[in-house]
Amino acid sequence: MSRTAGGSSGNEAAPAGDRRSSGPGRLLIAVYGVFALAATARAGFQILTKFAEAPVAYLLTAFAAAVYVLATVSLARPGRTWYRVSVAAVTVELVGVLAVGVLSVLDAEAFPNETVWSGFGSGYGYVPLILPLLGLAWLYRNRPGKTQFLL
Repeated sequence: MSRTAGGSSGNEAAPAGDRRSSGPGRLLIAVYGVFALAATARAGFQILTKFAEAPVAYLLTAFAAAVYVLATVSLARPGRTWYRVSVAAVTVELVGVLAVGVLSVLDAEAFPNETVWSGFGSGYGYVPLILPLLGLAWLYRNRPGKTQFLL
């Protein structure tokens, strides 16, 4: 990757052993990719066809889609900058699913139509709740500067 006139490639100081996108990381990226596609398609359809019914719910789904896209891309890219973007995206996802989950359970009338994160992701088998926990654990385990030992 080369640097462009407007910024860096995001590859600066990438450790030689950057393993975030290998092994189980590939599965994590694949799941994020599926959720990115699913949430984007769902939000697009809902916003284009029935936005007036539940604009907050559909905009939250669009926001979740954007977070999933950012997480997918950043998890797949090497380097400290992308690592930081991954941590931020996955943290926002966790906060979002917890906040929307609590609000949708306590005040179901505020969410007449479900979002990806409603009921802690119950409509998706609670994967939206589990995924950021796994993502943050994977990122912690593969943080920059951590020595990788072969067993």
